[in-house]
Amino acid sequence: MSNVVLEHGESTLARRIRRNRVKVALGVAAVEGMLVLAGVITWWFVVLLALAALAVYAAWGREHEHPDVRTVTWTAAVSQLLVVVVPLAAGALVVAATVAVVLFAVVALGALFLDRR
Repeated sequence: MSNVVLEHGESTLARRIRRNRVKVALGVAAVEGMLVLAGVITWWFVVLLALAALAVYAAWGREHEHPDVRTVTWTAAVSQLLVVVVPLAAGALVVAATVAVVLFAVVALGALFLDRR
């Protein structure tokens, strides 16, 4: 027996997207995030896209009578909001790597200065 909830009027494609909407959103965010990190797309453009996708979902898609529209607008909003976070996460990783290298250098210097040979 399947645990799939069938929405009235939902197409097969929308059902498939709804079942995998988090995976779809993560996939889209990963591709767009790489484009942002590569400089192909500016971060401010991504922020504007995220705001637009969120506004469309909140104003139109969330309460839409057709389940396909609800699913697609939700997926678009989540994926765009995730893309906004990608450069911030990359920056946090750079900071963490820098801190790790500095700590290693401090420990290595301490070991060298304490060497009595």
